[in-house]
Amino acid sequence: MPPLGVFQCVVLDCPAPRRLAAFYQELLGGEVNRPDRRWAVNADWSTLHLPDGQVLCFQRQPRHQPPVWGDPARPQQAHLDIDVADLAAAHERVLELGATLLDGMLGRGWQVYADPAGHPFCLLGH
Repeated sequence: MPPLGVFQCVVLDCPAPRRLAAFYQELLGGEVNRPDRRWAVNADWSTLHLPDGQVLCFQRQPRHQPPVWGDPARPQQAHLDIDVADLAAAHERVLELGATLLDGMLGRGWQVYADPAGHPFCLLGH
């Protein structure tokens, strides 16, 4: 049976779509708000077309309530895993970009952060 659909993008709710798109552009590369017939970009919607063809989208949610790491009352719901060549260097860079370290146990090969809107993501060293 053929698939019902084709993956289009991941959408993250946030208070400032363009700012969060710029954060992930610094982290992953790509092009913010590239013209695309699928979406109209504006103050409420930004996109990031990644070098590998995948797309992240950012949707304004003025009352965004970020998840709280480790709190079952406000669980993470979803997170991104991002491979990096140098975990220590990537750690410093994401903090400069506005990320917050949530769980940084050293020596296990990965660390958990929150992006500027509070979404958790992991950096995985390889």
